[in-house]
Amino acid sequence: MAKERSPHSSTLAARGLAAATLLITLALAASGSIADVRQEGSVRFFANAKSDFDRWTKRPSRAQQAWMREHYDRMLTYSPYFDSRLAWYPNAWVYKDSYALRSNWQIFKDNPHWVLRDADGEALYIPFACSGGSCPQHAADFGNQDFRQWWIDGLRKKLDRGYIGVYIDDVNLDWRVSNGRGEHVKPIDPRTGEEMTLGDWRRYFAEFMEQIRAAFVDAEIVHNVIWYATPADDPFIARQIASADYINLERGATDDGIRGGSGKYGFESFLGFIDRIHAGGRNVILDDDDSDTLTERDYELAAYLLVNDGSDLIGADGDRRRMNPDNFWEGYEIALGSAAGPRFSVGGILRRDFECGAALLNQPDMPTRTVTIGEGFNTLAGIPVRSVVLGARTGAILTRQDCSSTAAPVRPD
Repeated sequence: MAKERSPHSSTLAARGLAAATLLITLALAASGSIADVRQEGSVRFFANAKSDFDRWTKRPSRAQQAWMREHYDRMLTYSPYFDSRLAWYPNAWVYKDSYALRSNWQIFKDNPHWVLRDADGEALYIPFACSGGSCPQHAADFGNQDFRQWWIDGLRKKLDRGYIGVYIDDVNLDWRVSNGRGEHVKPIDPRTGEEMTLGDWRRYFAEFMEQIRAAFVDAEIVHNVIWYATPADDPFIARQIASADYINLERGATDDGIRGGSGKYGFESFLGFIDRIHAGGRNVILDDDDSDTLTERDYELAAYLLVNDGSDLIGADGDRRRMNPDNFWEGYEIALGSAAGPRFSVGGILRRDFECGAALLNQPDMPTRTVTIGEGFNTLAGIPVRSVVLGARTGAILTRQDCSSTAAPVRPD
């Protein structure tokens, strides 16, 4: 589900970054990610196979099936439509929302008390696509054990069909509950009879995610989260992260609500959140919904290469331009080899070097900057360069001329 965009802000970065890193590291030290591992300079691609993508999955030829297996490391799919397609694409995650209940579902009619309500007893919603005084999905009480068990039983039936994991949407450890106009309302906590606190909201969510993890120890679990939920050292956020294998970052680096610098919504804070995920042995997905231009794709790919540990994913809706089987951007087939080290800053530009190239990025809201590269580099289009000029919110990926493992030159749009 699309989340609201993070508002523009110059707020100072949330304190406790070092404490959060330590907390998450300790929480996750006992187990590691089950993600595949590649060189940091290569791409693992993730496709969201929504209904618009059916044209490629409905009746694909064997060659098309093989292409998707080769190019899509993971695919977000929807049951029951994709159940029969697992035979030719097995690396599929099945979609399930964490706390959505629809009023036309029988389970809602049988258990109206499972829905969070306001002080007047009015049923509340997940604030998404609200219109005419209502929203499509009611907000379930995810602190209710009966609801949790029903949710887990439903997921087990889906996983038994052959899905390798689950993509859990709306893992919202910041308030996301509203009236029918999409206006935030604090629910009444059914366990106390008082207004629910944010601390209890987060605790119930963390406990629910831990219960799912315990029920499916061998499944890949993805959480679609609000990355800027604060404070950064919140123990419940750490526990939620510990119960996933991948943390999905909706809109990725191209979210136009991300600002430059280290504020609450700053790009450096965004990268710092990813660093904390990695410190705990988990991985991220830059789920880019906004890269329609070559400039935006360069920027998102550069951001991915700045942080990729070899197991992270980048991708978007599978039907988007330059991301589908009929029109796949060659930039996603880049092969820069192993990273020479972590990202670093030079002249205000973020940079990371690889055996066969480099990735450079200028954050949002920053002045245009020129960085000297030196001899022996080409752009993705195969043009030799010695320096790169980067405006705000732009990136560049360079390949070494003397390295044979880089991808073929990328055709311009």
